[in-house]
Amino acid sequence: MIDYNLFEDILGFDSTSGRERPLAEFLYRRLKAPKVEAFEVGDGTLDLLLSWGTPRVVFCSHMDTVPPYIAPHMGESKITGRGSCDAKGQVIAMYTACCELAAAGRDGFGLLILSGEETGSWGAKAFAKLPFKADLLVIGEPTENKMVSASKGTKAYELVFRGEPFHSGYPQFGRSAVDMFVDFVNKLRAHHFPFDERLGETTWNIGKLVSDNAQNILSPELSCRLYFRTTFASDALVHEFMMRDVAGGSAAGGVELRFVGGDIPASYLTFPGFPCCPVAFGSDAPHLSNFKRKIICGPGSIRHAHRSDEHILVADLEQAVKNYIRFFELA
Repeated sequence: MIDYNLFEDILGFDSTSGRERPLAEFLYRRLKAPKVEAFEVGDGTLDLLLSWGTPRVVFCSHMDTVPPYIAPHMGESKITGRGSCDAKGQVIAMYTACCELAAAGRDGFGLLILSGEETGSWGAKAFAKLPFKADLLVIGEPTENKMVSASKGTKAYELVFRGEPFHSGYPQFGRSAVDMFVDFVNKLRAHHFPFDERLGETTWNIGKLVSDNAQNILSPELSCRLYFRTTFASDALVHEFMMRDVAGGSAAGGVELRFVGGDIPASYLTFPGFPCCPVAFGSDAPHLSNFKRKIICGPGSIRHAHRSDEHILVADLEQAVKNYIRFFELA
């Protein structure tokens, strides 16, 4: 049975990425298992591993959330608050499943709670460097309790457009970095990456956009971050396009490009009798090389994550507990 008072306490922590440590320290004290370990990530945050015997199956989710923090509200059928859907709901469901398995006399499982998933999977990358190994990883993400058959990859790039500042009344004597950016975006929109039968279209988004020029001066510089969601059909082509057509013309075009990182599209383990679906969002799964097989499944909907009305249904949480126990039995 889910401890909803504990869940409310967990939701009560503002664990926006970078602020997870107080929640990690609370969970280290509060969660019960035969063995509870904490590992420094290296950026001031912690990863936690709870073990019941020697784990062959490890349930895993993350404690960090996107901003801004939203205080919880515990309803009878719906729970709201930052992290309720992504991914503290998965943490409480997985912990409950572990407790129920232990109460039934089972062992050979663990619960891994990670930091930094939302900003680069830093906790997962740190944990992957440890000698720990196990057969099956079960990642908790908001998938509507469907098992993920495949997920898109990611590719992130930093771009800097360098123009020539001049009085905006005489644009012919300068070069606007904003215009250069607009030309690049139009080129990107016109470029068609192949459609993937399993994962669909390749998509991209631009963030961290900065051009701090006065309104009457042509922009001397614009910087941004470009983030692709890639498919099996497009992953290599995206990187080829960026490095050949963008970086390759950087000297003449006044564009600087740096590949920040990412991961590749992947397929995941599914079991007969469970609903399945592909997803476009990322997770810690690609970075956790400590495991032979991987599952992604969890309560809540991605449509409710990262929103001002983030919430999760109580019925979905309770179904997730049953699913996680069943995954352990099928493993």
